[in-house]
Amino acid sequence: MTHFKTVLFGALAAGMTAGVASAQTEINWWHAMGGTNGERVDKIAADFNASQSEYKIVPSYKGNYTETMTAAVAAFRAKEHPHLVQVFEVGTATMMAAKGAIYPVEQMMKDAGESFDKGDYLPAVISYYQTPEGELLSMPFNSSTPVLWYNADALKAAGVEAPTTWDDVKTASQALVDNGMDCGVSFGWQSWVMLENYSSWHNMEMGTKENGFAGFDTEFTFSNNDKLAARLDDVAAMSEGNLFKYGGRRGDSLPMFTNGECGMWMNSSAYYGSIKSQAEFEFGQTMLPLDTAAADAPQNSIIGGATLWALAGHESEEYKGLAQFMTYLSSAEVQAWWHQETGYVPITTAAWELSKDQGFYDSNPGTDTAIKQLSLNTPTANSRGIRFGNFVQVRDVINEEMEALWAGDKTAQEALDAAAERGNALLRKFERSAK
Repeated sequence: MTHFKTVLFGALAAGMTAGVASAQTEINWWHAMGGTNGERVDKIAADFNASQSEYKIVPSYKGNYTETMTAAVAAFRAKEHPHLVQVFEVGTATMMAAKGAIYPVEQMMKDAGESFDKGDYLPAVISYYQTPEGELLSMPFNSSTPVLWYNADALKAAGVEAPTTWDDVKTASQALVDNGMDCGVSFGWQSWVMLENYSSWHNMEMGTKENGFAGFDTEFTFSNNDKLAARLDDVAAMSEGNLFKYGGRRGDSLPMFTNGECGMWMNSSAYYGSIKSQAEFEFGQTMLPLDTAAADAPQNSIIGGATLWALAGHESEEYKGLAQFMTYLSSAEVQAWWHQETGYVPITTAAWELSKDQGFYDSNPGTDTAIKQLSLNTPTANSRGIRFGNFVQVRDVINEEMEALWAGDKTAQEALDAAAERGNALLRKFERSAK
């Protein structure tokens, strides 16, 4: 694969021969950012390219997160892989187990002679992507956490405040429906919101071995959590009267919120840009609701989104350019812009402080909710995050079982039992392949 391009200028009409321009090293970046965020990725790359003349970042959209990771794995096997690939957080264990395929970003920065200080990054963000010894494996880029979005106009008209507990969510949902709204609350990315973050928010484990951080020989324990089962059964019961309405996986249910159908929506803070451009009402975001039957106070939420992984097998000069791009990408100016445009959290303290200084949070109240949630308390073994193998497939299993619950075909306990059993089979398959 050619990564150097020599640009030749044609001979002049008078017969003069042109010189050879300086070669520019191309660095390929595969990503999963479509639509407006894809345009923002293109801008970041173009701005870096314009800032210097030695290297050229070439971003390429490869589909959603799963499609992008699958494409990168296939390309690596064919030795036609990019230098950099965006992988969502649940692909971390899979990338770690891909021996010989990854170039740990901290090591790459060191080898390239690029200044790098982990202390610059928000602990809640980088801890997810570090080895037990503390080495940073991939560069955080688009990190988010779920929040509770609400239609401020609708809540005001219904005479209720933004919820802080699950009891409040039910009360507000009833008031919204009674006041003429079609539905009270919905959510997307349901495994991430209602299992992974529910567990972290209430300081409950999802699996053994510190949720997989301490070893691939982990097993799911969420089916033993009677508080979780009770909460899911209660949400399912809210389907009656449309206090809750399921709207699909990922972000499929976003239009239900932005078109005024549902007054509340639980999903990623990174939908800020979409909601701002689509909603024709005053909206806000607040922290995830506390289940007072499960905990006295919230612990902290965990991140979603993705990081950028350097893939092994390229030339050292190309990695020098990639390291320079990583420094540019992490700069306070770039990260503050990305954060303010998208709703993803800034990955560095400097970008957070710059956003404060620029008055972003003053003029856009609530946009620091995600940062506050992630930094609420020092993470515990239960709230640091999850690192389960084959979790892309496990999430599909959880989706299927939760959809059976919403359809009334299973109780929450039956759905959780089935999800844990099927999920553990996938963990064992991953453990065997990682040895």
